[in-house]
Amino acid sequence: MDIRKLLHEFDIQPKKSLGQNFLVDQRALERIVEAAELGPEDIVLEIGPGLGTLTRLLAARAGRVVAVELDSRLVEALKKILADLSNVEVIHGDILELDPAALLTRAAGFQYKVVANLPYYITSAILRHLLTAAVKPKLMVVTVQLEVARRIVAEPGDMSLLAVSIQFYGRPRIVARIKAGAFYPSPQVDSAVVRIDLHEQPVVEVDDVDSFFEVVRAGFAQRRKQLRNALAAELGLPTNQVAQALSRAGINPKRRAQTLNIKEWARVWKEIQLLEAD
Repeated sequence: MDIRKLLHEFDIQPKKSLGQNFLVDQRALERIVEAAELGPEDIVLEIGPGLGTLTRLLAARAGRVVAVELDSRLVEALKKILADLSNVEVIHGDILELDPAALLTRAAGFQYKVVANLPYYITSAILRHLLTAAVKPKLMVVTVQLEVARRIVAEPGDMSLLAVSIQFYGRPRIVARIKAGAFYPSPQVDSAVVRIDLHEQPVVEVDDVDSFFEVVRAGFAQRRKQLRNALAAELGLPTNQVAQALSRAGINPKRRAQTLNIKEWARVWKEIQLLEAD
């Protein structure tokens, strides 16, 4: 499938505002499909199918592919390009405004996988939307900026709010690096394919996810500051009480947010909850 010819045929100019960089390297496309470990029983949600280069490979392995595309120009082209594939459904819409499960099925207990070359400018928003959905995917294979991929798989010492947000729900790993030249038009940075295996349950017991992430966001809001000072400032609590709460959680109050792992954050959250309840 020649992307340049298709763009010319359908009179489409890639929109930089929508992050339209089409992956054209066949080996890179195959690596993405391989990472998803698809079989005929799988339902796949693809986000941003572009002109269907990845879609066609997914359809050859999976039982069903639902491709959500925001750009109406591409939707019309996709319906023609993929017309011969009976197991592919193209939907025109914004994934951030759609319930993933509702797009796929209403049957109880079903599972699905997400495979997508994500637009760079809304990568975090899409990941958050999928991971907090009522019915979460069991596996995600996404192409993102290399720097974002490194942040997602970071370990304590280099953690970020994004890393905590992803690792709370699943185990991420980088499975491939993709050079900028593998795309048309070429972006200014390299990309990476990240596979996220979602946990059946989060790695820590948290009965209020919203308040948990409120505490985590507070810690990272002033990441250069010691944790006691950052939490106190953002949550409006006395610094000495926050320091005591951190100590009870087994955390040195002088540590910084990027050094904590998920389990440590859970302990911090529990102590902050007790503090706020007093």
